[in-house]
Amino acid sequence: MKVFFSALVLILGLTTASFAQKGVLKFKEETHKFGKVPQGTPVTHEFVFTNTGTDPVILSNVTVSCGCTTPVWSKEPVLPGKNGSVKATFNAAAAGPFNKPVTVFSNTEGGSITLYLNGEVVPKAAAKPSSK
Repeated sequence: MKVFFSALVLILGLTTASFAQKGVLKFKEETHKFGKVPQGTPVTHEFVFTNTGTDPVILSNVTVSCGCTTPVWSKEPVLPGKNGSVKATFNAAAAGPFNKPVTVFSNTEGGSITLYLNGEVVPKAAAKPSSK
């Protein structure tokens, strides 16, 4: 009977440990809307997250869809309850609407999350002649 009870406790303990929560990224926002951006003016947004899990979160990589967007991210492990960030700069060179994905890879349960930068690049107004 003692062996059966010990085996049952061991199985329950292992099952509970396998369902333990890992690091969890909780972003304050997953999409940032710049609105209208003057052509030729780079814009930057910092996506801030909190690790709401029980293990440290490590961001292993951040990818973007084109060379017009540059990411910078937290390189150190983010401990439970602490904040980290992913900063993305969009070079607003071409006029027109944009929706740029920024994919964050980490050691969390899902492994990745995609953030978005969007808005519209508008041509700069023609230079006004100076009156002298």
